[in-house]
Amino acid sequence: MVDKAAIARQFIEAIPHANALGMKLTTIGNGEAGITMPYNKDLAGDPRTGVIHGGAVSAVLDTCCGAAVMSHPSAPGGTATIDLRIDYMRAATPGQSITTHATCYHMTRNVAFVRATAMDEDKDRPVATASGSFTVESL
Repeated sequence: MVDKAAIARQFIEAIPHANALGMKLTTIGNGEAGITMPYNKDLAGDPRTGVIHGGAVSAVLDTCCGAAVMSHPSAPGGTATIDLRIDYMRAATPGQSITTHATCYHMTRNVAFVRATAMDEDKDRPVATASGSFTVESL
């Protein structure tokens, strides 16, 4: 039997931008994934405030969503983003890691649907939320 979680983990850990941003896959399996991205002052959108750039938050949300799709029991293999809507709720707190969690909640033969959140240490107030659709690789 194919270990989809292991394949997804290998894939995510091999993505160059994921490595450059310091992303670490923390949980994966059954259509859910979690990724943590440590704070890095070089990723600040405004060096005066130290707030992480929205592009880095977007990248970790997208990567986490893709991992969730790949680990879904009905997913035959790889995936790619079709559409991803990100709602930024507030600035991330400088100095704090970003933790994301994504759930693949519906899958058709060709498209997977995913929701995700990005948080810093304040778990009551998300930094951003995402919803998107992803390709489902045909066999």
